[in-house]
Amino acid sequence: MPTSSNEMNYDRRPPLAYRMAPMTLSDFVGQRHILSEGKLLRRMIKADRLSSIILFGPPGTGKTSIARVIANSTEAPFSQLNAVTSGVADIKRVIADTNNALLNPSGRTVLFIDEIHRFNKAQQDALLPSVEDGSIILIGATTENPYFQVNKALISRSTVFQLYPLESEDIKLILQRALEDEERGLGHLLLDLSAEAIDFFAHRAGGDARVALNGLELAALTSKPDAEGVIKIDLDTAMDSMQEKVAIYDSTGEAHYDTVSAMIKSMRGSDPQAAVHYLARSLRGGEDINFIGRRLAIAAAEEVGMANPQVLSIVVSAWQAAQMVGMPEAQIILSEAVICIATSPKSNASYQAINKAMSDLENKDTGDIPYYLRNAPAEAMKDLGYSLGYEYSHDWPGAVSSQEFLPEKLRGVEYYQPSDRGYEQTVRKWMDEVEKLRQSAKDRGSEGGAESSD
Repeated sequence: MPTSSNEMNYDRRPPLAYRMAPMTLSDFVGQRHILSEGKLLRRMIKADRLSSIILFGPPGTGKTSIARVIANSTEAPFSQLNAVTSGVADIKRVIADTNNALLNPSGRTVLFIDEIHRFNKAQQDALLPSVEDGSIILIGATTENPYFQVNKALISRSTVFQLYPLESEDIKLILQRALEDEERGLGHLLLDLSAEAIDFFAHRAGGDARVALNGLELAALTSKPDAEGVIKIDLDTAMDSMQEKVAIYDSTGEAHYDTVSAMIKSMRGSDPQAAVHYLARSLRGGEDINFIGRRLAIAAAEEVGMANPQVLSIVVSAWQAAQMVGMPEAQIILSEAVICIATSPKSNASYQAINKAMSDLENKDTGDIPYYLRNAPAEAMKDLGYSLGYEYSHDWPGAVSSQEFLPEKLRGVEYYQPSDRGYEQTVRKWMDEVEKLRQSAKDRGSEGGAESSD
């Protein structure tokens, strides 16, 4: 069937998401925390008094759109690079053009660099002198946390603005504008979009306006009009046009750490509902099972510890089982491990104990190991005092001798202080009993003691 000229012309148009990108501040939707009246970024754009800025946030939240708005409003020359395809030579070309008085009398250029985190250190360093003297006004856009991915020198010379996933109501407004705009949007088509379909597009997009607009455009262009020429898009059509919800997750980026951090803090906070939610986010984003397993093993020891010492064994077994089984069934095993940690009594006494011991080794004179605790594999070593005076614990009532085990300079230090939660209640009672037995042994003197070289 031949294609009409209108259809051919439409096929040559840029995607709907590109066409509907805002051109002015009044067109921009969302990010009110930085662009509403009186906010710094809005004031900078309106007054055309720009300084270098870095915009970071998830895809489809408006980073490139803000750069486009600036390009349309500033009187300074505007240049754009993509860090994926550009290098030092491109940066030097922009700087040279900026410094050319004939080409650029103002001596300033607004340079937008998309995906700036893809630039290596040398490429980022090439920008520094011009950003420093103000001849290059940098607008960097990144989906990664710039404090991890961008040179500290550039960060210190820029104002960082964080963008957040768009609210569903913001995306609905963007979709409505696309439906009504006859020049840039789909207003030239007879579209009948149900409220359920709009809601679905808005929620399924995950805060990414591009995803919603792409889904709407796909639904409009692939649905046949009825006898009256109306293209009806109901919920089923919308669902078919957006097969899978976009996961805002990068297993090597900031979301990787944020999601696992939220899971650990939820387990620590004894909230199994939140902990499982963040586990699901992590797995949905393609997180490595081994990474999750390592974090769970650490949490079992750090957060639960001796309050429920069996949890560590359970978690390690779950980690190994998840590796053997693989996804998707591994998610069941990991869920059990997460819930086990979240619902267990908590104690970080073991964690605090090793931290204190490490700190003492770093900052104190901790003294020497007592000679009676040292090993004497050779008989001649006993002549030097090795192992002499050691009291074999099992020769004493309750298997507790009168011996002191810490170096003399640390006597009386308590690294491990059990809580009153879970199994540590039992541990505390036993430690109290040990102290009584030790004191009793001391009171009896050396009677009942024995020496051993082992």
